Amino acid sequence: MTLRLEKIVPANVEAGIGLRIRPEQEGNVEPVAHSLAEAYAWGDTAWPRLIVDGERVVGFLMAFLDIQWNPAKDPEDRRSGLWRLNIAADAQGRGYGRYAVAQVAEEIRRRGGDRLYTTWEPGEDGPREFYLKLGFRLTGETSGGQTVGVLDLDG
Repeated sequence: MTLRLEKIVPANVEAGIGLRIRPEQEGNVEPVAHSLAEAYAWGDTAWPRLIVDGERVVGFLMAFLDIQWNPAKDPEDRRSGLWRLNIAADAQGRGYGRYAVAQVAEEIRRRGGDRLYTTWEPGEDGPREFYLKLGFRLTGETSGGQTVGVLDLDG
């Protein structure tokens, strides 16, 4: 594997938009085109990247970096984490998701953070076990009906 993340540019945007996950997972994560629209709207807070193995796009990730989580509860609560993760249907189970999480963790560390947050849809076809196996722990929170997990990066 020669894995790398690539910034989304005109030359590769169609490959990202064309990425397809398994049909049973479609209710768990937005399509890449939706994520790119959100990335545009969120500006510097969003960090979208393609996951590339050799010359093939195998996935898409989008991180959120240093957002104010819940100003009504705690105006000082700023968080960074994994917002979206789409791995191509025929590329799942090969370590690309673990690679994506590791790259987001590295970017958060580089920016001085020590925790990586993510959310996921609860349910049978959701990614709960994937995240728990990577060391995420449940926070007891929900966001938009999704479960919130956190991975400590300082250890």
